[in-house]
Amino acid sequence: MSTGVSDRADPLWTLRETMIVAALGAAFAVICVGWLQLYLLALPLAGNVVTNLMFGVWFLPALLAAYAIRKPGVALVTEVLAAVLQLFLGNPSGLILFLTGLVQGAGVEVVLAATRYRRWGIGVLLAAGAGAAVFSFLYNWVRFSWGATLSMETLSAIFVLRVISGMVLCGLGAKLLGDALWRTGVFAGLALDHAKRTGH
Repeated sequence: MSTGVSDRADPLWTLRETMIVAALGAAFAVICVGWLQLYLLALPLAGNVVTNLMFGVWFLPALLAAYAIRKPGVALVTEVLAAVLQLFLGNPSGLILFLTGLVQGAGVEVVLAATRYRRWGIGVLLAAGAGAAVFSFLYNWVRFSWGATLSMETLSAIFVLRVISGMVLCGLGAKLLGDALWRTGVFAGLALDHAKRTGH
């Protein structure tokens, strides 16, 4: 049984790890574009506040890749890659997607860096999902001048719902999906595989 503590500290990426980052970035570019269509359908029905419960999926590539590989920079690169590749799949947001991916990936990296990339229990994963949500919220606050256009009640609701989404869809989602993919052998030879087999 895994303790959630990693003993792997080598920061250099192997070829296999690089390929996993590329594969997850590409796969989630497709998933995120599809999720955007669902979001746009939900928007007129649920409104701008409630739909923040959907945001965690957009943070998921960063944490899933990091959970599997457990090295610095993995979350950031995977998130940016997934964001940029969406440009070629019809996402209308344009080049701002690069900055969006950078911010969301950084939110995950900050939490993982605080553990020196050594702790991977569910508490850390939930915190990392929340970190992406907080960074995303602050980024949107600045980008859309929320402080001047939204009430404190609305801002509070957006913040709480986005953090919940980050913790559940991203944090818990990375744990469940990562473990499921590990059981298929997709993550064989990676840090997650090592941790599962040694109990670290």
